[in-house]
Amino acid sequence: MSTGTSTGTAGTLGATRPTTAAPGAGAFTGTWQLTRLALRRDRVLVPVWLAVFVVLAGSTASSTLTLYPDIVSRRQIGVTINGNPAMVALYGKVLDTSSAGAVAMFKVNALGAALVAVLTMILLVRHTRAEEEAGRLELVGAGVVGRFAPLTAALAVTCGTAITLGVLTGLSLVAAGLPVSGSLAFGLSWALTGVSFAAVAAVMAQLTTSARGATGLTAAVLGATYLLRAVGDVSDAHGPRWASWLSPVGWAQQVRPFAGVRWWVFLIGALFTALVAAGAYALVGRRDLGAGLLADRGGRAEATRWLAGPLGLAVRLQRAVLLSWTVGFAVMGLIVGSLANSVQSFLDTPGARDMITKLGGQAGLLDAFFGTELSVIAIITCIFGISAVLRLHGEEQALRAEPLLATATGRRRWALSHVTVAVLGSVWLLFVVGLTMGLSAAATLNDYDQVGRLLGAALAQLPAVLVMIGIAVAAFGLVPRLVTVAWALLVAFLLVGELGPLFQLDQRVMDVSPFAHTPRLPGGSLTATPLAWLTVVGVALVVLGLEAFRRRDLD
Repeated sequence: MSTGTSTGTAGTLGATRPTTAAPGAGAFTGTWQLTRLALRRDRVLVPVWLAVFVVLAGSTASSTLTLYPDIVSRRQIGVTINGNPAMVALYGKVLDTSSAGAVAMFKVNALGAALVAVLTMILLVRHTRAEEEAGRLELVGAGVVGRFAPLTAALAVTCGTAITLGVLTGLSLVAAGLPVSGSLAFGLSWALTGVSFAAVAAVMAQLTTSARGATGLTAAVLGATYLLRAVGDVSDAHGPRWASWLSPVGWAQQVRPFAGVRWWVFLIGALFTALVAAGAYALVGRRDLGAGLLADRGGRAEATRWLAGPLGLAVRLQRAVLLSWTVGFAVMGLIVGSLANSVQSFLDTPGARDMITKLGGQAGLLDAFFGTELSVIAIITCIFGISAVLRLHGEEQALRAEPLLATATGRRRWALSHVTVAVLGSVWLLFVVGLTMGLSAAATLNDYDQVGRLLGAALAQLPAVLVMIGIAVAAFGLVPRLVTVAWALLVAFLLVGELGPLFQLDQRVMDVSPFAHTPRLPGGSLTATPLAWLTVVGVALVVLGLEAFRRRDLD
């Protein structure tokens, strides 16, 4: 059994063949036709996303204005938020505590910008590397299509979607009663981050040989820039406040909607997007169709004994992705743990002392900070778990599953191998982030009890992650064409958890999310019953999905 990589999966910097070869075509010939085709393909996806973001922004503004109708109440909540480093790290600061818009939209400024970046990342990769990987771009290139046309069409659709989203979001805020200038600046700040990451995704689509790889690398950049923004926002006057300026997510905040708009920040985003997109165009002509500039390592002439079974093959297919996630989680843990000193600097401010007392003193505030960060990390871990499971769907769609299942390998055994990688990989990532966070916090605070506390707190998030993995397995087994329901539910659970209290949702609605039942550790109480039930639900969903896959036809 050979493990060598397939022909055409690696390119070299010296390659000069364009990604599409059409005799007589200019570099941009066919761009308009490809743009229309992309818009037709996304005629449902894009409007749904636009509606979600517009409703999210408008309803957030309306709800918050109702809760804090006067300057006194807004200043009170603004001071409380700015005195809580966990809130600042996760959402950013309230830049003007007297401004209705600044208070109303602080929670969805950075977080919303990051979600818009996810949207543009998905769209860009969907119309570039995914098309190339599926072989459709080769068919398109057989016509009169210039070598830059596919990338240009993808950028036009993606950036157009981001800008449209920004304008509609601004109009929804105006309709909610916020000032016109600040509302449009807020909406366009979301678009700024989205357009920036469209350019980043365009570069990653040239570097890797798969859509998963391009998406993963772009997501890693997004995670790193979100952390840079958090470090800059949490830092005191003597800390690295400049870190926020290194982040496209931070730029959305630096526009300062509703707090003295800085329109010139959009020039930074435009320059960044232009330069990065130009880099993507430069890379297009330096690789072969189907290739990536990051060359795949050649396989051995003979497979190892480890590859004789489906589990070994699943590990082999996903180990590079898991390694990348491991590095990212280790860095994330080190950064979050090192913020303990910055958290302590907030404790010395008079405005924070009353809140500190209510939280149980200094240790209570630190625990709240770490607990909030770990709840977000749990959701990020789900991204790995779901994507690892959905590798099954990718293998099936690429017609690689059928010849494998024609051997003695059973369906359940094959599917279970990828599920095992998803579960054990998630355990490993939570272990890594808990350990590195604990070691970093211990070194910062000179308190080595933090290692065990934070490691345990991280691993306590596993049952909720297991439920999301189970949902992905069940979707794959029951209705493979609707596997994206796992991603939709993850986003829904995130929004319910973050915005449910703001919208005063019924507790029964909020309890639908598995993350509502995980303990807020460290510092909170650990109750085994909810974790046990989450584990049972997750395992049941996995069993359901495996049995359904065994019975259905291959897609």
